[in-house]
Amino acid sequence: MLKVLFIGDIVGGAGRKAAARVLPELREQYAPNLVIANAENAAGGFGLTLPVYQELMDKPGIQVLTGGNHIWDKKEIFKDIVNMPLLARPLNYPKCTYGAGFVLLDIEGMRVAVVNVLGRTFIETPLDCPFQTMDNFLRKTPADATLVDFHAEATSEKKALGFYLDGRVSAVLGTHTHVQTADEQILPGGTGYLTDAGMAGARDSNLGMSAEAAQKRFLTGLKAKFDVVENGVLVFNAVYLEIDVQGKCTKITRINLAEV
Repeated sequence: MLKVLFIGDIVGGAGRKAAARVLPELREQYAPNLVIANAENAAGGFGLTLPVYQELMDKPGIQVLTGGNHIWDKKEIFKDIVNMPLLARPLNYPKCTYGAGFVLLDIEGMRVAVVNVLGRTFIETPLDCPFQTMDNFLRKTPADATLVDFHAEATSEKKALGFYLDGRVSAVLGTHTHVQTADEQILPGGTGYLTDAGMAGARDSNLGMSAEAAQKRFLTGLKAKFDVVENGVLVFNAVYLEIDVQGKCTKITRINLAEV
């Protein structure tokens, strides 16, 4: 059986600290044999760097990292991503030659694929269709279990992909909004689903960022620099899944720790 712990968007140093604090206890409680985290905001709130990649792999012991629309924000990633073999950046960037959109692992005798795709609704990036991208991936990459991080804004797009892939993948787990949803379920075909896994970061913040900057944008219509909140009480959101040898999800449990 595959036991998966999937962590929502890790935001800055606060998110990394929350993960390092909580993971030892969660390992004892759930005994996962695969730990995944979305890391597109892990370096200073925007993007990912090689030192942060190595920190997440070494200290909390995360095995696979996934990305999103901010994965390229730190420009050094274009040269360093070759040294991040366990990072799955969004698969549906057209003709992208940097990194890979999936990671393949052998766990407990199961061939496991972790895939990252990016939604198109309300995201201002030219992208290939995530639905067709997943069709192509599944045709070309057979696996015993396939876990999809769908990094998307619109809940309707996430739900649509969940049902579209139901029975063909083990789980569709949403990221990007940094707010954990309460709609975890196992779809009729055996696919585990959650619209958004949430985040790890500063609790008293605006999605991990300074509330003042967000307020300025809404009040004035002008751009304001978002600063990641690194201090204070931490929150940790994740989801735990159990996948049988047929690749079907048999259990899904939300984890919402509001005072880490």
